Amino acid sequence: MPSYLITGVSKGIGDPQQWEFFRQIALNPSNTVICLVRNKAETEKKVAEEFPTGNHLHIIQGDITDYASLQNAVTQTIEITGGGLDYLIANAGVVPHFDAYDPIEVLGQNPALLEDECLNLFKVNAIGNIHLFNLFVPLIQRGTAKKVFAISSGQASLDMIPRLKIEVAPLYSMSKAALNVAVAKFSAQYAKEGILFMSICPGMVDTGHFLDATPEQMKGFGAMLSSFAEYTPIFKGPATTTAAVQDVLAVIEKASIEKGDGGSFVSHYGNQQWL
Repeated sequence: MPSYLITGVSKGIGDPQQWEFFRQIALNPSNTVICLVRNKAETEKKVAEEFPTGNHLHIIQGDITDYASLQNAVTQTIEITGGGLDYLIANAGVVPHFDAYDPIEVLGQNPALLEDECLNLFKVNAIGNIHLFNLFVPLIQRGTAKKVFAISSGQASLDMIPRLKIEVAPLYSMSKAALNVAVAKFSAQYAKEGILFMSICPGMVDTGHFLDATPEQMKGFGAMLSSFAEYTPIFKGPATTTAAVQDVLAVIEKASIEKGDGGSFVSHYGNQQWL
């Protein structure tokens, strides 16, 4: 039975993409699926509703910004799996509203808030995942698949930003770029042991993040969508969570050290086409 640990699943109650990663992997009763969540009670309720016979599913309380809770999660995971772990999917993260619609110059008009938001983004999206990887690598070393994946964003692509002139979401993009570098550094250290570290962007997914946008904000959002259509004619708008996660899981299944995927940052297509 392959074992998976997925972070961020409890946010899936409000973020369908994060829940969908868990749901699709949990559909196979041969998988041992461990969820690291902040809201254990609510997640257990939702899991029981969708998987009434889910004896292969395990919910662990934890927060990637709380180092002690991560240490406890390692202990509980060892008890569940017997010591190893095959797949780690770092799915937890924060997508702020603060910088979603404005360029960095506008954000700089409130320097204190910019600094607070930036520090929080780096703490969650980058530093928290560094702690997560460091603590769970000993389990991955004892696993069979030996695969670690971080869910990133095409917004962190240094090619895409200037090409499409994407001004918005600068702080979020910076935090994801930092995550990508961390993943590459882990790969540089552990590829020789056969452990695959990768960053994957799921593409643009319809998760409801823009439902509360003002008409003025939607105007800027529409301009970004137009630039996406210029980037690739096949882009027809945000993908469903089901389709996006299917694509990412296909990349996860095919990726390997032998194919040169270690430390790479790819899209849901398994290449550098982000949309």
